[in-house]
Amino acid sequence: MKIRKNDTVTIIAGKDSGKRGKVRRVIPKEDRVLVEGLNMIKRHSRAQRTARQAGIIELEAPIHISNVMLLCNKCGKPTRVSFRLLADGKKVRICRSCNEGID
Repeated sequence: MKIRKNDTVTIIAGKDSGKRGKVRRVIPKEDRVLVEGLNMIKRHSRAQRTARQAGIIELEAPIHISNVMLLCNKCGKPTRVSFRLLADGKKVRICRSCNEGID
């Protein structure tokens, strides 16, 4: 996958389009990511004895990976990602707009 945990991404489609956030979790089987503070949903929960109170809880919902773009550290733009092998055999992600390493 081209997007990993702790990457900064921007949302390119949906209700939160244009907003930026940090990836909390990647779910590769479903091609989804959980972005901190974005795509908030409300869930109604019943009280669980002493564990938690009843009420409406706001949670982050997973976003499909095609609706987010990685932000480059160097140029600060949303970018597509390519890979390059270094001389020592390491595989590195590369920003398509400025050709700099992301990792």
